[in-house]
Amino acid sequence: PRLRVAPPPPVSVPRAPFAALIVVLVVGGVLGILAVNTKINENAFRLEKLQQQQARLDLEKQQLDRQIADAEAPGNLTAQARRLGLVDAGEPGYVRLPDGKLPLGVPQPATGEPSVTSQGAGG
Repeated sequence: PRLRVAPPPPVSVPRAPFAALIVVLVVGGVLGILAVNTKINENAFRLEKLQQQQARLDLEKQQLDRQIADAEAPGNLTAQARRLGLVDAGEPGYVRLPDGKLPLGVPQPATGEPSVTSQGAGG
């Protein structure tokens, strides 16, 4: 009799645990994708809301910048100063810092008259 290689014994893999593992993985994957999509949509709504708020704040900033520019105009600064009772100081005197001497001009007190609208503005 001649010897020959015997076929391997049949391996029986239990099908129920493998099928359950596949079902659990598929259901878990679907639920994971659903959770990620829900979070993405939630963040999209939040982003849209924040963009609207940013646009509103940009517009408000532009209006405030315009108000500041108007208030900083030289004519408006002069008018506000006169309303507060300030007057032009005239020619200033300059102090040389190393020795404290007055090299140019002598400081004088302001001699202008306060405006009529500044009377009673003190309080």
